[in-house]
Amino acid sequence: MMKRILNLMIVSILVFTADTIYSQQDPNFHIYLSFGQSNMEGNAKIEPQDTVGVDNRFQVLEAVNCPELKREKGKWYTAVPPLCRCKTGLTLTDFFGRTMVTQLPKNVKVGIINVAVGGCKIELFDKDKYEAYMTTAPDWMKGMVKEYDGNPYGRLVEMAKIAQKDGVIKGILLHQGESNTGDTLWTKKVKIVYDNLMKDLNLNPMNVPLLAGETVNADQGGICASMNTIIATLPKTIPNSHVISSSGCNVAKDNLHFDAAGYRELGKRYAEKMLSLNGNKGSK
Repeated sequence: MMKRILNLMIVSILVFTADTIYSQQDPNFHIYLSFGQSNMEGNAKIEPQDTVGVDNRFQVLEAVNCPELKREKGKWYTAVPPLCRCKTGLTLTDFFGRTMVTQLPKNVKVGIINVAVGGCKIELFDKDKYEAYMTTAPDWMKGMVKEYDGNPYGRLVEMAKIAQKDGVIKGILLHQGESNTGDTLWTKKVKIVYDNLMKDLNLNPMNVPLLAGETVNADQGGICASMNTIIATLPKTIPNSHVISSSGCNVAKDNLHFDAAGYRELGKRYAEKMLSLNGNKGSK
């Protein structure tokens, strides 16, 4: 009898604690998780126009310590680039957030969490396989992964849980695939990551869409453009997923990365899709 009473007390405490945490959430603070490889990390040089006029309603939760930027891991800042790690470039999340706040009501804030690693396969974000994957990773990648204490997925979840104390996770942004070009199992591998996020963050997949962008398009000579045929099938595996076209987005000379103009356009397209899904495009 005493054991049963004790168990009921523990459950009551846990429920009370959870209710207290979520009662502090601001429903008008919309959080978006983003992950992937170099095009999500941000490969383009940050230009002067990208550092001015950033609305403080657009925030970034710093995922690593950046003393040179006077930013600390796990704290919110106005989303002036870089938005991934301390020395990364302009990313599509920059203009995703900027577009979102121009279209949303003035009382709504947008927060982004960007955890990305250039050159990585989707396996790096599989919490059950990342350690095995890292045994084959090149040294330059290991250095980037080390900034996330060796576990980018774990860091994304850690930051997301911090963010959930302040706002509500409304969607997930993905840009990855170049390193998995030709991998017909890619959609299933993405689903593993997505399902883990839903479970680990207590999210309802019906309420949290996944937006996945195409690699550099064939119309721009993309060297991994063939991957787009696989990316196009993602909604068959994850019902609440949507593919963002990269057609016409400007690219860098390597035909692998977008340039600054390309990231601005691609980020805008992610935002337009998210706004349409939320049913509030054009609202002020």
